[in-house]
Amino acid sequence: MEVSVHKLTKCFGSLRANDGLSLHFAAGQIHGVLGENGAGKSTLMKLISGFLRPDAGEIRLGGKAATISGPGDALRVGVGMVHQEPLDVPAFTALENVLCASPRWALPSAAEARATLTLLAGRLRFSLEPDALVASMTVGQRQQLEIVRLLACGARALILDEPTTGITAAQAQALFVALRRLATDGNTVIFVSHKLDEVAALCDTVSVLRAGRTVGEQLTMPQPQVHLIRLMFGETTTAGETTGGDAAPQAANVPAWQLAHVSAREGGLALRDLTLEIPAGRMLGLAGLDGSGQQILLRLLAGRMHPTAGRVLVAGTDLTGASARDYRRAGVEYLPADRLADGIVGALSLSEHFALLQPTGVTVNRQAAEQAARAAITNYGIKATPHTPLLALSGGNQQRAMLALVPDDCRGMACEQPTRGLDVASARGIWQRLIERRKHGCAVVFASADLDELLEYSDEVLVFFAGRVSPRLPRTTLTSTRLAELIGGVGFPEG
Repeated sequence: MEVSVHKLTKCFGSLRANDGLSLHFAAGQIHGVLGENGAGKSTLMKLISGFLRPDAGEIRLGGKAATISGPGDALRVGVGMVHQEPLDVPAFTALENVLCASPRWALPSAAEARATLTLLAGRLRFSLEPDALVASMTVGQRQQLEIVRLLACGARALILDEPTTGITAAQAQALFVALRRLATDGNTVIFVSHKLDEVAALCDTVSVLRAGRTVGEQLTMPQPQVHLIRLMFGETTTAGETTGGDAAPQAANVPAWQLAHVSAREGGLALRDLTLEIPAGRMLGLAGLDGSGQQILLRLLAGRMHPTAGRVLVAGTDLTGASARDYRRAGVEYLPADRLADGIVGALSLSEHFALLQPTGVTVNRQAAEQAARAAITNYGIKATPHTPLLALSGGNQQRAMLALVPDDCRGMACEQPTRGLDVASARGIWQRLIERRKHGCAVVFASADLDELLEYSDEVLVFFAGRVSPRLPRTTLTSTRLAELIGGVGFPEG
């Protein structure tokens, strides 16, 4: 079934996630969709599959305009989406999942559902047992089950969002065989990925998005990887043109963090046997597309998750398995990407936040908390009063407030997207504060999707690709072109 979008627009506040997109996906082909983080790929797929409603433009199926008000509507007209994380019920069997997630008009009985599941699984060479518990299945098998369910409900256009994340090479190969079979049968397959080698091996055409707009449409594969990278990331500059500043000399010959043969897993993604030393007074940037493993490392460094193997040391002290509070007592602070969900309490003021940080006792010293808030407002340029709820502040002021709450004697900061959603001036102010911390001996580890940001502020960069981690790469040895290639898995070095 032919799928096309015409001048499709979706805004989130002032952000135009999709800005007048027009694309065409022909039936009987596998179409790759590429773009860096924030390019608008996921928004576009959620619009086509009914998880979001467009603000302007139209979606056309089989050449006719379609009104899709939800995933159920999308499936009824033949569009289904396989998400990166399987949408299933682990306590149910494969058959029960198909039944509970399928409309009655598609599979009216358990007997018909069982027969359809068995038939489709056999045709696509999937190893699925109808009575097997989903909790016992691999991520790849759960993904196969979702594909079968969507096909059983009449999907003729299948969208797959980063489908090879968390599955084995053998399962990825089986998936590719199945997708080619579906395309041969006349279905439309839209394959969203950041892995350039997979797109080159699988896709007939590719389209590239950048900043919500189309910068490459219906490009016949194969295409030179360097051309696709330039489309994804724009014109590149060398790292030597940026200024990250000199790292602070170490006050003592003790690393801020040491990881020894650490393994950890979150969902379908795992870091394995990672050995890493992060010196004091250094700025370490973490590069990679979302879901490549950066967040796992940041949470390990802050005690927000525990390794399944190996040891984590902070300033020479073994904190493996310790609580996040123990990590904070050791001088480690975590700045999450989602400020309001994980970093601050929106209904509370800055003064009340400083009160929460006071040592546990019978009473709260409100005067001291207010004095600390006034000092933070002056020192960090926060546009607020000590009693303004943080929810009422702009994103930049919330980020400055969260940074102001970090103690002066902090020895290590794990920052997830520290300038996410900030304007240029606010972002520059945050970086100035982080550089000041580094100059005083604090180790700053930050994840960012902005190549220029990584190359400008990092002393060294770690690149993550599907759970693999590079060695520490000196910033002066990198260009944005090379960094973009590494993010895409091209010439990836083993750590």
